[in-house]
Amino acid sequence: MVSLDVRDELYCSICLGIYKDPVTLACGHSFCENCITCVLDAQKASKVYFCPACRGKFQQRPRLLKNVSLRNIAERFLSVQQTEPPEEDSEVFCTYCDPSVAAVKTCLRCEASLCAKHLQKHRNSPEHVLVNPTTSLDHRKCFTHQEVLRFYCTKDSTCICVTCRLDGDHQGHAVESLDEAAEKKKQTLRNLLQNMTSSRAEAEKTVQRLYTEMKCVQDKAAEKRKKVSAIFSVLRIQLDDLEEKVLNKISKQEKRVSCSISDVIKQLELQVDELHGKMGRIEELCDLTDPLTVLQESKKKELYNVGKQNDRREDDCLNISHTNLDEIEIVETLHEKISNIITLAKKEIYFPCNSYTLDRKTAAKSLLLSQNRKMASWVKTPSGSSCEDSPERFQDCSQVLSTLGFNSGEYFWETEMSECGEWRLGVCYGSIDRKGDPSYLGCNDKSWCLSKSSNNRYSVIHDKREIILSHNISCNRFRVYLDYKAGQVSFYELSNLVRHLYTFTATFTEPLYAAFYVFGSNASVKITT
Repeated sequence: MVSLDVRDELYCSICLGIYKDPVTLACGHSFCENCITCVLDAQKASKVYFCPACRGKFQQRPRLLKNVSLRNIAERFLSVQQTEPPEEDSEVFCTYCDPSVAAVKTCLRCEASLCAKHLQKHRNSPEHVLVNPTTSLDHRKCFTHQEVLRFYCTKDSTCICVTCRLDGDHQGHAVESLDEAAEKKKQTLRNLLQNMTSSRAEAEKTVQRLYTEMKCVQDKAAEKRKKVSAIFSVLRIQLDDLEEKVLNKISKQEKRVSCSISDVIKQLELQVDELHGKMGRIEELCDLTDPLTVLQESKKKELYNVGKQNDRREDDCLNISHTNLDEIEIVETLHEKISNIITLAKKEIYFPCNSYTLDRKTAAKSLLLSQNRKMASWVKTPSGSSCEDSPERFQDCSQVLSTLGFNSGEYFWETEMSECGEWRLGVCYGSIDRKGDPSYLGCNDKSWCLSKSSNNRYSVIHDKREIILSHNISCNRFRVYLDYKAGQVSFYELSNLVRHLYTFTATFTEPLYAAFYVFGSNASVKITT
């Protein structure tokens, strides 16, 4: 069993408990690391640091040195204490009763446990400190003066006895009774608990919201996977059909070309046989000794038709060169069919909005719309029907909205913007202002847009907050993608490869309309979907 003298040296003078992760100051006194850290944090405001035990001062915040030996001893003591039988039963008996009677309180001053009978004379004596029955009183006494701890020094954040307060190191310090200090500490803890409760509730609410969002993402992903799988099933069928058609086309071309070549080969073989016969006849004439026969037979014209036969052979070879496989036709067929398949696949994934047009009633007077209302151009001098008054018309900015609004689903539309002037394209609520600065796309909380300035600076704007894009924009064709339910508006550049530029995320509360702004000489927008 550990002796009492040794055990007394294992208590931290701040928390009055067995050392936990003990550290030592330069003066040699040791404390729990957490305890001395709290004390030094409290002393930080006064910029004066000192040891709670010896009051030794430090010019700057003292360095805390790990006391490994003391830590090992404390841990060994705790392990032994856990294995040793308890020194006292759960029940404490009265010091003065015989036979023993259960105690109801312990007097720290008298160091005695009292039953209900002996407790009466202590109740009206304030100098007697009563606590719940216990036989362990060491941690309730001052290690320096061996007196009961009665006060709490607010300056040093430690419990002290009467001598410490009157004649010791804490003389003149602001002190409180233990009950008062404990109550303040409890209030601090209650406030902390309240803040923690509020923080926990907020965190739980956020976690729940994130779980909901994650579930939405998972459901949407599952839906997309199902949709994409179905699309690829269709694509495989279409590609198999296309493969079969192209292979049949190649086979037909092969058969046609092969037949043509076979005809030429037959003709040439006949010519070879005919030439073979003529060559034999000529050889016979050359071997004859009868000059009359030679002269008479050599007059026959069929012996001299070799040149015409060669001409015919060249024509046949030329015909062969024109009967090769038509590779261009095959490639063009593949390109056309695959392009159609890709277009159909894009329509299955999300809906191209190719049915909407620009609304003349909203078009500013400085915009000229094409006959099919798929194109808007800026004009310096308005004329014609564009000058008609309309309450929905933009008055101060050259903007126009689409006739069709979106309040659900997923859509995209593609546009070709002019290289000249400045422009903006995006979406907005139909309730957007029609006059003044708030009517410009991006200059309010009702619109989201991609913008190009007159000095070719590209950015995205919403509610007057502009984000400059670092992308090097290389073309003037763009796609706007809208997912109303997910609250997303995305912009893409349609160069050689489709490139994502930016995505806005919001909670949409009204139907959205495609919106366009163009300004400057030759500035225009054209809807290509």
